[in-house]
Amino acid sequence: MSDLIKVTEKNGIPVVSSRYISDTFSKQHKDVLEAIRSIECSEEFSQRNFAPSNFSVRGRRYPEFLITKDGFTFLAMGFKGKKAAKFKEDYINAFNQMESFIRNLLEAKMDFPEFTDAIMSTHEEPKHYHFSNELNMINAIVTGMNAKQFKESKGLDKEVHSIRPYLEPHQLEAVKALQRIDIGLIITIPDFQQRKRILESQYIRLKSRLLSA
Repeated sequence: MSDLIKVTEKNGIPVVSSRYISDTFSKQHKDVLEAIRSIECSEEFSQRNFAPSNFSVRGRRYPEFLITKDGFTFLAMGFKGKKAAKFKEDYINAFNQMESFIRNLLEAKMDFPEFTDAIMSTHEEPKHYHFSNELNMINAIVTGMNAKQFKESKGLDKEVHSIRPYLEPHQLEAVKALQRIDIGLIITIPDFQQRKRILESQYIRLKSRLLSA
């Protein structure tokens, strides 16, 4: 994600500041604020997608808006030209990446919070794929397929976020056990393939014990 595309997260929702929109599209921030305040949409849509906020510069506070993906799309409709079109694409891609990051973070936190903390602590700027790669690796070791393939094999909807409720009891226990082991590996062994080999070896030992339990 480009450093210019400053999509962040607030209360589990991807947002972008009106300041970054003004910088990216070479507009005065006061003009962007005015465009938001006078935007022709319903009050409900405005309240849901344009949250008033403030930022500080040298001790003084100034107004800004925190804008959702839908709000940005609505606002950016009026930005014309090839350069504006490119920036709109970049922002929408950035929103999508942040949505994926939040989804993977929440899923990982729900399944195993210590596992999430380990990933967060080893990356200066964690990305959504840091979670999905690690989770998919463990899923593949235990089930023989990644999450997408597992959903297809079980006829699950694509919108199902976690495959954990659909695992066999011994598979679920194995996933949890490998996640516990992976907590230490993530911190001590940066190489993904090396971690994978260790976890595969651990699963061979775990599998026979769990199946006989």
